[in-house]
Formats: sequence, structure tokens, C-alpha cells
Amino acid sequence: MPTVLLVEDDPTIRSALVRSLSKAGHVVRAVGTALDALREVTSARPDVVILDLGLPDLDGADALRMLRGVCDVPVVVATARDNEREIVRLLNSGADDYLVKPFSFEHLTARMTAVLRRSSPGEVRRDPTLTVGGLRIDLNRREAVLDGTALDLARREFDLLAYLAARPGTVVSRRELVEAVWRQPAVGGDQTIDVHLSWLRRKLGETAAAPRYLRTVRGVGVKLVDPT
Repeated sequence: MPTVLLVEDDPTIRSALVRSLSKAGHVVRAVGTALDALREVTSARPDVVILDLGLPDLDGADALRMLRGVCDVPVVVATARDNEREIVRLLNSGADDYLVKPFSFEHLTARMTAVLRRSSPGEVRRDPTLTVGGLRIDLNRREAVLDGTALDLARREFDLLAYLAARPGTVVSRRELVEAVWRQPAVGGDQTIDVHLSWLRRKLGETAAAPRYLRTVRGVGVKLVDPT
């Protein structure tokens, strides 16, 4: 069963969730602050994080951004904030899913299962390698190499690059990328795509002004091309 890191400052809620998750067979580590959560994910990476936003030392949205800076573990945000703009902001900041409090344990486990299913590599392909110019992507190993040098990619960066590399020369809309790569409704997704494209360009050694592999087609989408 997946290892769960529960980040919840309310001792009553924390104890109840630890009992339920443990009873369901999960290995659970529980902390009450954002700093303790960062220590946990860097020392022993969990399979999924359940992150409360109302933490005593740091706002959960800031904690989410810090988590994304050190790892790409799937994060389910637990929040009492049900404002649509706030939820979109959290998803754009790196949350994989969210739950609005109060929620049932069954709802939580369903969301966790869906997030873990989306983040897993999936079944092994017969031909797991994609090649575009000097870029080589091994889907099964989740490794990308550019001109013989390994690229250090976060999970979403790898998924985005692989999705485009599987369709070389084809313009893919932002809407399709949000729905296919992030598995989220295409609401407020442009900022998410632009940020990740910027990160990818930097790692591919290019810029938006001087693109090589990643080409933006204004008003349509983006495509990955062979620069040779």
C-alpha cells in the first residue's frame, strides 16, 4: 500500500485520519507543520502527501510551492477554502487534486487512488523510447537525455515533454495539455502551461525568443520539433 504523509495541524483530525489510513493498510507519517513536512519529503519520499492549508508556521499554499521545489510527489490539498479562484491557484501552484473540508474518508481515499493512478508510469510499452533530434526520452525509465546529457526534470516537466515528443511537429493546444498531462479541466490552465514551458526551455538550453525544440504557435498551442 502507498506511503502517506499527512500534514495536518489539528490533532483531532490528524489522529482520526491516521487511524483510518492505517486501518486501510497504508503506512502513515503525520506532521503538524510545513517545515516538518519538508524534512519528511526530503528524508524519505512518500507516495502521496495530504496537505492541510491552515498550518501554524506557513500558509499551505506557500508550503505547496516549497514542496514542489524539492520533489514531485503527488499532493492532495485539504482545504476549507472553496473559492474557485483559490482552487485554480492551488492547482496552478502544483497541487494534483484538492478536497474541501469537511470530507469523508471514502472521498479522501478515492482522490488518493486517482492521483496515484495518474502519477504511476503505467504499463510497459513495447517501444519505450522517443527520439526527436538530439533529444531521447525513455518512457519506462522516465529519463530524458539531450545530446548525451541527462536532463533533471520534475514529474510534470517530464510528462509534458514526453507528451509533446510523442507528437513531433504537431501543434498541441493548451487545453489538450491541461486535460491530458495534468488530468484537470481546462480552467485557468494557461499560466500552468507557460510556467512549465519556461522551465523546460531553460533545461533544453533555449528561450522563448530563441527556440530550438519548443515552438509556440500564437493563439493555437505549442509543438516539439527537430531543430536540425
